[in-house]
Amino acid sequence: MRYSYILSFILLTLFAAGIHAQESDVLQNQDPSRAKIVTSDIDLFWKAYDKATPENDLIVYRDEYLKKGSVGLKEFTRTRIGSVCDLVATIEAHPQYYRQMREGSLTVKKYEPKIRASFVRLKEIYPEAVFPPVYFVVGRMNSAGTLTDKGLLIGVDMFGKSESTPLDELGSWHRAVLSSVDRLPYIVAHELIHYQQARVNDNTLLAAAFREGSADFIGELISGGQINPHLREYGNANERELWVEFVKEMNGTDRSRWLYQGDKAKDRPADLGYYIGYKIAEAFYKNSPDKKEAVMEILLGDDFTSLLERSRYAEKFRSVRE
Repeated sequence: MRYSYILSFILLTLFAAGIHAQESDVLQNQDPSRAKIVTSDIDLFWKAYDKATPENDLIVYRDEYLKKGSVGLKEFTRTRIGSVCDLVATIEAHPQYYRQMREGSLTVKKYEPKIRASFVRLKEIYPEAVFPPVYFVVGRMNSAGTLTDKGLLIGVDMFGKSESTPLDELGSWHRAVLSSVDRLPYIVAHELIHYQQARVNDNTLLAAAFREGSADFIGELISGGQINPHLREYGNANERELWVEFVKEMNGTDRSRWLYQGDKAKDRPADLGYYIGYKIAEAFYKNSPDKKEAVMEILLGDDFTSLLERSRYAEKFRSVRE
């Protein structure tokens, strides 16, 4: 009996080790063609949506969607959705939007070739790149994408806008940031770049803006588009004024006027730190003779003051007193 117990324990240990090794292999995958692209949570959501009524919606979305979902959905729930109550409240507040985004969300699979093409392009310019699983989920209209150590998590609900989208349910922030489904490859590229970036202890505004903006910049290099085109229009028209403001605050840790503002920004678009970071990364890349080396430094560099100086971006504003 004792030997049977020991044998069972050994087998379970080996089995668990095998699962861990497989998971580690998936998360450290360096082959663009082997990256997992998971869309099953979208189907789960719409099945729950069809079953839900005002009387049972909390139970249905909890049991038929959140509990049955992939590892990616569980991570997205933990980091972005919050609770089934939060999810249902958002759906109830935007019924027309969720209803009309369904058709587009069910076409996500057709963008896989374009997504994989951007993976291949990243491999070309950064051979050390890692390609984790990509999970497409339906959230509560507060995050287009994020990542954890389990992979890239993409909120397709932020990509349901079309010419026929009713706007009366949407605030100014949603009207500005919601996109069409064909822009999904760009958010995947953006989050993929974040996955490559080195972890840093620098909490300054400059560091945060550079990391976000450089994910936009390199993401655009590999995919042909980026997630913040609305910031470019405003930024290009007000670049000098924005730089004067930014340089006064960039060495502090207050990001409230530049990043992650949601609908709190007044009188100008939210999250203009992405634009400034993009321009610094763009200048660094253009002024570097070795483009592959430049990509590596943008991804792995942790001295953001040096990166800014070497980008020579500030020289554009020599006449501006900082």
